[in-house]
Amino acid sequence: METGGGGGLLGRLGEKVLTRATTHANGPYDVPHAKSDCFAMYTNNVPAGAFRGFGVTQSCYAVEMTIDELAEQLQIDPIELRRMNALRVGSVTNTGQVLTESVGLTECFDKVVEAMKIDYERERGEPFIYGRPWKIGGKNYAWGIAIGYKNTGLGGGANDCAGAEIEVYANGTTEIRTSSAEIGQGLPGVLAAVVAEELGLPIERVNVFLSDTDLTPNGGPTTASRQTYVSGNAARHAAIQMREVMARVAAERLDVPPDALKFENGRVRHNGKSASFAEVVEWMQAEGRATKLTYEYTAPETRPLGQGGDMHVAFSYAAHAALVEVDTETGQVKVLKVIAAHDIGRAINPLALQGQIDGGIVMGIGNALTEEFPHEKGVPWAQWLARYKMPSIKHTPQIKSFIVEHEVSSGPFGAKGVGEISSIPITPAITNAIYNAVGVRVRRLPVDQDALLRAMKHGDKSVD
Repeated sequence: METGGGGGLLGRLGEKVLTRATTHANGPYDVPHAKSDCFAMYTNNVPAGAFRGFGVTQSCYAVEMTIDELAEQLQIDPIELRRMNALRVGSVTNTGQVLTESVGLTECFDKVVEAMKIDYERERGEPFIYGRPWKIGGKNYAWGIAIGYKNTGLGGGANDCAGAEIEVYANGTTEIRTSSAEIGQGLPGVLAAVVAEELGLPIERVNVFLSDTDLTPNGGPTTASRQTYVSGNAARHAAIQMREVMARVAAERLDVPPDALKFENGRVRHNGKSASFAEVVEWMQAEGRATKLTYEYTAPETRPLGQGGDMHVAFSYAAHAALVEVDTETGQVKVLKVIAAHDIGRAINPLALQGQIDGGIVMGIGNALTEEFPHEKGVPWAQWLARYKMPSIKHTPQIKSFIVEHEVSSGPFGAKGVGEISSIPITPAITNAIYNAVGVRVRRLPVDQDALLRAMKHGDKSVD
């Protein structure tokens, strides 16, 4: 397998991207015998950085098109071939990791397939058969499907940790602090929800302070779909420790056992006795107790590649189906609908989670259809965004999304990562749909409209 990610003179990320591509190179399937080789190439192109999926996007594209091709050669329904081989609890990954919990892939797949069938039969008025195209005027239509998985956390033996500082105030509010970066993934909402849940506070009374490394403990990098898991755990344990301190203080004042107290709706209560959150903080201050503390969370130990054991603490899973329209006169491809399901362990902030999923799908559509960074003699042609062609609202399809919650025991309330998995299966779902619509396999991204048109006109079976 050859893949990009960190080329150019520096090549700083190439090896890491290839490692991730290789460790996911079997796709989300239980394959007992496999050998994967990856090669990074030094070039004179500009250095590349991380792209959502970090190597898994590339390997998923190859694997999921191959599954459709294998099914065609074996004369097996591609849906059934995936279901037969999909990872489950008890399966073993291609790095030798036994999956002991939190594997919601088949549930994701079943939800997407059922919704795809319902949509097709409602629109077409005939039984659904995967791969069957239809034509309206000069345009062909078909559904395509793909599944994927992605690790949560750094893994590979790395010391994956994050710190969080919590402080409570006599006005009944609290603040959680970490240096972790918010880049649009919704981390403030996650941390606020976690702390609010543990301290029994309305979420609007939890302030989140991020990224100032002079004033916050180290949260580690925002990468590897790790922040909800690692920083979320740090915030949760910090809140738990603060709750225990507050419970001991309140127990003495209220004359009740500390473990009997409940923190609910901004109050601390037991059997008719109660005090406000603010009162308990005032009691702490009067006793000279610290009203802030820091907790550092370290994820469960993982093993480096090649040493066996658990290479990652958890995986998230997804299934995507895409309905495409291919104009047989121009080669233009449009994604009309996407049905998606994601197993993310536990939805901490459902609205922000849905935004992550929608954004990841649209980003994946850009990877499949519009985004290209060509060079000529080492000089980039796309030197401004107008030439790069990021997807816009006009490229955004109708999206139907399902949230699947197979909790992981070590995650905050069972949560895993969602930052990358939402963009991984959408590209092969689109290219599989293109093949189903017009009989041409697209093996180079993004889809070249002119090359696709030539292939259709000449009867070619692929665009390489």
